[in-house]
Amino acid sequence: MTEVCFYQLKKHPLERALPKLLEKVVASGASAVIMAGSEERVVTLNSMLWTYDPGAFLPHGCAADGHDNEQPLWLTTSPENPNGASVLILIDGAYREGLDGFEKCLEIFNGNDKQALAQAREHQKTYEQAGYSLTYYEQTSQGGWRIRE
Repeated sequence: MTEVCFYQLKKHPLERALPKLLEKVVASGASAVIMAGSEERVVTLNSMLWTYDPGAFLPHGCAADGHDNEQPLWLTTSPENPNGASVLILIDGAYREGLDGFEKCLEIFNGNDKQALAQAREHQKTYEQAGYSLTYYEQTSQGGWRIRE
């Protein structure tokens, strides 16, 4: 069954935290679908992932780029898995029913935003009721992650 991990942003924004998590996914040999809350966010992230670090490279794409089945990292707003990803990353409150086919689901949310926090709690309840294994991480002041008990 899919392992669901919640990542609560506290100190650093998504644009800084997401690339580091994606680097780990790619380094592990896995692929990911990143499901955003809007097409505008997909466009912004697609551009940002090319420029976030001049010394790094994260192979990725979205519908505008094509070649969905060849992209290790696929940005979308739809509940799709065109690249056969084993990791699903949900941002901006995006939610997907049915996590079958994914080994991990990472839900990243802004812990300083009351609405985002409430939404993540609702998702947590839904996942618990469905029987998923849950792990909760909170961001440290240095930008790393620690398990929250």
